[in-house]
Amino acid sequence: MNLHEYQAKDLFRQYQIPVSKGQVARSPEEAEKAARALGDGSFAVKAQIHAGGRGKAGGVKIVRGIAEVRAAAQALLGKTLKTIQTGPSGQPVDQILIEIKSPISREFYAAIALDRSKAQPCLIFSEAGGMEIEEVAKTSPEKIRRKHFSARSGLSESEAKMVFDGSSLSAKDIQSLYQILINLAKVFLETDASLVEVNPLAQLDSGEWIALDAKVRLDDNGLERHPELARLHDARQEDPRETEAKKFGLSYVGLEGNIGCMVNGAGLAMATMDLIKLAGGEPANFLDVGGGAAQEKVAAAFKLILTDPKVRAILVNIFGGIMRCDVIAQGILAAMKEIDLKVPLVVRLEGTQVKEGKEILKRSGLKIISAESLQEAAQKVVSSVHSR
Repeated sequence: MNLHEYQAKDLFRQYQIPVSKGQVARSPEEAEKAARALGDGSFAVKAQIHAGGRGKAGGVKIVRGIAEVRAAAQALLGKTLKTIQTGPSGQPVDQILIEIKSPISREFYAAIALDRSKAQPCLIFSEAGGMEIEEVAKTSPEKIRRKHFSARSGLSESEAKMVFDGSSLSAKDIQSLYQILINLAKVFLETDASLVEVNPLAQLDSGEWIALDAKVRLDDNGLERHPELARLHDARQEDPRETEAKKFGLSYVGLEGNIGCMVNGAGLAMATMDLIKLAGGEPANFLDVGGGAAQEKVAAAFKLILTDPKVRAILVNIFGGIMRCDVIAQGILAAMKEIDLKVPLVVRLEGTQVKEGKEILKRSGLKIISAESLQEAAQKVVSSVHSR
């Protein structure tokens, strides 16, 4: 679960991480009121969406005076913002953050992320922060420093200071920065986050350090331990299909292709999408129904796929273990009773109760294309799309 920037900054304040003074607004009137409360001068008006790249997409406007704040609010609120991270559909701008513009001397980058390859959190730091940090990572990776640390004991002072080895920063600056990094690590560990990022972590003309932006991504599996954070969830920023899937305990991610996929098991789902790509097709979604789904859950998954207007064929690929093939078959039929299926359906069943499952589908009289192997299933579903 992602937090909005203003929510992440509220969290940072609790951990003594310096942030800009600002207020949230949900209307031009509120924006004007917020600007008056903050004081006259130059302001940053920032669209609040769950994606990066806002600045390049026009989602961050630097303005001067109350009237320009109101105009910027009118230009952003109620619109859909498309950035490099949102995909072509973009995300709605329901609220904006208004901050006093800070006089910046230098921009840095700092983050705590989970390195799954080492099963450890990792501190990432660079003196080349700002909007081009992704390009820096590609062209000058030596400018990005990393330090892994223990999830049990946290980031120590000595570990935090290691990312400054060879740095041009003064001892005074390092003294200020390492404490900020330690506190970022505390945010990461104590909220069960998977990413805590500041870009830019800026030094002002006054010499002070401040988090000008803030990004926090929480692990959904840890939200039960943080009900106060779970309440910050903004469903408007998500694909409504993903929100609907969560109601049934389904793992769904919408993609841009036209072949709907329903699979049990994340690994098998990834392999299925890979084989669709190799066969010349494009998957429309990732959908894992899990290992023990009931008939109702399967029916819900099937109907969820069909809500995507781009879907021109469906591949159901089930390897029955805990999940029985006859349950999958009954779920498909239950969904078909409610939906007038107008696209080809390819089904590959294997494992527990496979004979019973195939027999249920055979007796149904439905136009179902059967497949024995996964490769055959992928080839048949791609062919069914190309032949339409």
